[in-house]
Amino acid sequence: MRFDILTIFPEIFDSYLGETFISKGIEKGLIEVNIHNLRDYTDDPHKRVDDRPFGGGLGMVMKIEPIYRAISKLRNKNTKVIVFSPRGEKYNQLKCTEYSKYDNLILVSGRYEGIDERVLENIADDVISIGDYDLMGGELPSMIIIESVSRLIKGVLGKDSFLNERMMENGGFVEYPQYTRPEVFVTKEGKELKVPEVLLSGNHKEIEKWREKRKKVIEN
Repeated sequence: MRFDILTIFPEIFDSYLGETFISKGIEKGLIEVNIHNLRDYTDDPHKRVDDRPFGGGLGMVMKIEPIYRAISKLRNKNTKVIVFSPRGEKYNQLKCTEYSKYDNLILVSGRYEGIDERVLENIADDVISIGDYDLMGGELPSMIIIESVSRLIKGVLGKDSFLNERMMENGGFVEYPQYTRPEVFVTKEGKELKVPEVLLSGNHKEIEKWREKRKKVIEN
């Protein structure tokens, strides 16, 4: 799986790509992450990627030309081009599973007041929202896509059982409460926070029942 991120702040990804399972997936050759500075795709001597909005308004809008040039160069046959917008389709586990089937994801990280609408309507394959709120840019959503999709790629998390334990046949995901040592944690007020006894019992059938009652199915 190859991820291509289009951004005007490539340095944001430096520490992210050097840590956690993402870096391990890269080292194993299971995923490839390329950061592209959109300013490199301009023909403007000042490397401008934004301009004033037609019709007036506050802020600046990212131009179509550098985004079009970058995507035209990077797009392959089995590629999905994703642009982020609060007006987009809500991202979920099923969408994540769909994306994991592609060879290449191109993630367009916008800034300022947004991206020229012609990109969303004519160039992007998907317009995605990661929540009902506004951010300063698309870099964090890009990281969310990279991380959520990468963990579905065989070998990135290590043992397949780490993933298979919670994946559903339809691409959804099961989540349930998790605990670890100590068995009893005492707060400074003297309150004892205990691990549920069933998890300490060694009775796997009862543990499975306990998890089944408390699981949350994440699929849409």
